[in-house]
Amino acid sequence: MGKSTATKQAVVVFGALAFGWLAIELAFKPFLDKFRTAIDKSDPTLDPDDVVAPANSDADADAGADAGSPQIAHH
Repeated sequence: MGKSTATKQAVVVFGALAFGWLAIELAFKPFLDKFRTAIDKSDPTLDPDDVVAPANSDADADAGADAGSPQIAHH
């Protein structure tokens, strides 16, 4: 009789987990769709750490600052 109770308990737990997963999928569907679309469009071979920023932009050249230094406004 103990084995039957354990099996029923396992089925109930599995059903509760499946129901919870389905509820989350339905509740956050718009966000999950955007997230999955962004992942599909991304380039898995591109490492953001390897992207080289432009050496000087117009704003940096006007301010006379290096690209890596913080900008401090002087009044």
